[in-house]
Amino acid sequence: MYLLSKALIFPPVTEADDDGLLAIGGDLSVERLILAYNSGIFPWFNQGEPIIWYSPSQRMVLFPNELKISKSMRQIIRKGTFSITFNRHFKEVISNCKQMYRPGQGGTWITDEMEQAYIELHKKGIAKSVEVWQNNSLVGGLYGIDLGHVFCGESMFSKVSNASKMAFIYLVQKLEKENYKLIDCQVYNNHLASLGAKEISRDSFINYLNKV
Repeated sequence: MYLLSKALIFPPVTEADDDGLLAIGGDLSVERLILAYNSGIFPWFNQGEPIIWYSPSQRMVLFPNELKISKSMRQIIRKGTFSITFNRHFKEVISNCKQMYRPGQGGTWITDEMEQAYIELHKKGIAKSVEVWQNNSLVGGLYGIDLGHVFCGESMFSKVSNASKMAFIYLVQKLEKENYKLIDCQVYNNHLASLGAKEISRDSFINYLNKV
């Protein structure tokens, strides 16, 4: 594991350990975060911990044309249960993601410092959000980093059933129309796998990042 200095550099991702841990320290400046995401690296740490940077050997991704939409979800879409906006209420989305209770987690990894850093990325047009509404109330959404050909998903929230899934489906369909190569989901989970996401090697993921 590498200890970062103020210099705007990261070690090669091949130096990450078996858990994907690559480096510690540095900062969450706009410049460092942009470098990290373009290098296949992301920050992940809890409140009170130093900044920790990861690059897992297996990367969970979704190729837009492989999205799986269940029959029940298609019915919900047809009914118009939800309305969706794109990148209009970023601060509200990240705040809800931060506050969302997640079973099995002792707290949130979206620290105050992390929240402010991504708000700064949003101001630069790099971090973007999807908002899901029901009866004029924000009930779900997600946010992530838009690299122009790859979208790196960060977090999602849902206050009612299927709201976050609706945000994800909308995002994938939008990015497919805009010829994005893939959506980065970072690490495996069953929910994303049910929507068509799968693991690829870090080398393959880096190759997609480099294919602008």
